[in-house]
Amino acid sequence: MEYVLVDEEDDCPQLVPIPGKQNISTEQIPVTLITGYLGAGKTTLLNYILTEQHNKRIAVILNEFGEGSALEKSLSVSQAGELYEEWLELRNGCLCCSVKDNGLKAIENLMAKKGKFDYILLETTGLADPGAVASMFWVDAELGSEIYLDGIITVIDAKYGLKHLMEEKPEGLVNEAARQIALADLAIINKTDLVNEEELNQLQETVRSINGLVKIVETQKSRVDLCQVLDLHSFDSKSGARLQEKLQLVKTTRPHLDKNILTVTFEVCGSVFEEDLNIFIQVKNTLFIAKLSVNCCLCRNYQLVIFLQNLLWEKTFKNKDGLVMNVIRLKGIVSLWGKTHQVIVQGVHELYDLEETPQVWSESEPRANRLVIIGRNLDQEVLQQQFIATVLNKKNRD
Repeated sequence: MEYVLVDEEDDCPQLVPIPGKQNISTEQIPVTLITGYLGAGKTTLLNYILTEQHNKRIAVILNEFGEGSALEKSLSVSQAGELYEEWLELRNGCLCCSVKDNGLKAIENLMAKKGKFDYILLETTGLADPGAVASMFWVDAELGSEIYLDGIITVIDAKYGLKHLMEEKPEGLVNEAARQIALADLAIINKTDLVNEEELNQLQETVRSINGLVKIVETQKSRVDLCQVLDLHSFDSKSGARLQEKLQLVKTTRPHLDKNILTVTFEVCGSVFEEDLNIFIQVKNTLFIAKLSVNCCLCRNYQLVIFLQNLLWEKTFKNKDGLVMNVIRLKGIVSLWGKTHQVIVQGVHELYDLEETPQVWSESEPRANRLVIIGRNLDQEVLQQQFIATVLNKKNRD
């Protein structure tokens, strides 16, 4: 059943059913973002996927065609009023398409014209911020869109990756290559045949120092097994069991080459106040509620939400040097007081999501909250203290 928000003056918005929407299919098409610095091998990866025999109908969507690209042969098709311009249909059932922008409407128009796909891969430009694109798909998935965000992949040039990461930026700006790694669920280190073992190990260590959660795959000529690229489930509750195991292995890292971006993780025993998030668990579209205006009464009164807002929106937390902490990606598992199921917390830039998972807390295991935060100027001790002071049930703090 789908819902809309009804907002009467200053009252809390309420979710009510949309008439006639109860029997609409909930099947959605997964979208994976492919990012990477210029020349890393994104186009080679996409061309490989498009031409392999994999029995999947995959749409590869590019927001620009690079000069000399193997994909620039796409047929020019005049579609007055549409938001896409070119497509190339391939023998294996795949489709390569160029769109005028990254909007969901462009993709949904294409699906209406060409039918549904098994999977959609969206390439962003080499200098684009994938977080902005990811946020758009993440929000719309909760608003009845036909597509949902499955994961973010970055392709890294093994030979020049460190050089890109060491490139100095003006004060206050984030290195694009580092930001792409910080947001990624999967990092594909390409062109490994062009470096020696020592250089490869140094690049791997740098990638892990930026993003302690990212999975790393090494390859040559961007040839990867599709099972490593598709169905990542990085933004839904299906990743709950894997995430819980993964979080146990992640450690706080040292700052990487620009001395700013790193991964911070902490675990705190206890449970979040029951009244804090009870209403979120009763509402299916928690992501939609969490992304409402700060003035929404549902967002003002709950302590975990206050912690997330202070961290992601208000940016009130500072490290010991007085620098504001800036979060790029956040993931974690939290325990709600009186609830049997684990809850995933996720954040991309200023957006966040709270979703109950199928995973049940065992009676024999201690309840704990474990967060992994990737960003600039982070301070593990300050973040942990703020979490304890703001979020935990008083009985667990005493």
